Amino acid sequence: MIQRAFAQKAQKILKEDSTVIGLAVAGSWLTDELDEYSDLDLILVTKDKVSHDKSKMMYYASKLGKLLNGFTGEHVGEPRVLICLYDDPLLHVDIKFLTQDEFESRVEDPTLLIDSNGTLQKILNQSEAKFPYPDYQWIEDRFWTWIHYALLKIGRGEYLEAFDFSAFMRMVVFGPLLHIKHGNQPRGVRKAETTLTNEGFSSLKSTVPVYDKAALLASLRKSVKLYRELRSSLYGEEINLASQTEKCVMEYFDLIENR
Repeated sequence: MIQRAFAQKAQKILKEDSTVIGLAVAGSWLTDELDEYSDLDLILVTKDKVSHDKSKMMYYASKLGKLLNGFTGEHVGEPRVLICLYDDPLLHVDIKFLTQDEFESRVEDPTLLIDSNGTLQKILNQSEAKFPYPDYQWIEDRFWTWIHYALLKIGRGEYLEAFDFSAFMRMVVFGPLLHIKHGNQPRGVRKAETTLTNEGFSSLKSTVPVYDKAALLASLRKSVKLYRELRSSLYGEEINLASQTEKCVMEYFDLIENR
């Protein structure tokens, strides 16, 4: 498989580099789910900080293969990642550049390919990976205002913005909460087709509209229904529900729907 071949080549190249402390691999590699469509997630640990300088990140990336393009990952909240596209073979590779001190903070335990002095394994043994979970109160504080926002766009006829906003809601609210309900890590809508039950995935699909006012409103109704079900299933008594906001927004929903 091309991902494994690339990782093995990177291991061989970087093992000879005295500035490198370690190389690790994460993502689908860890769950043995690599297929022809998978990207490769590498973690490169260097003696000196590299992630503040894109030219240095590109230098390391260019050593590993025929680099077509590379850019940093601010758009996904991780500027320390260089998102790369290689050729011969065409392969997407994400390289996260870390120092030894930064390696401890992680969402999963990667597989070590290089560990020059055993330090990285020691860090893995003495610390724990923590995957970030959504804050239910944070969601509840925002959800009904978000629904109102979507209604404003539909009411004004800005259907495309309302359509795109529904994708945001699936990524930030419905996907993560459904994953949690089904015992998965809340990775947005990642692999929802295969890791949710048929019922769970059908409920998520019901929030996908078409470009039409009636369809947008219908999918938004289903979004509200799904959120209420998930809230009832997952939230504890410590979550303060925005009941008055919910009431006012749903009255406005009726108004927009009946126009």
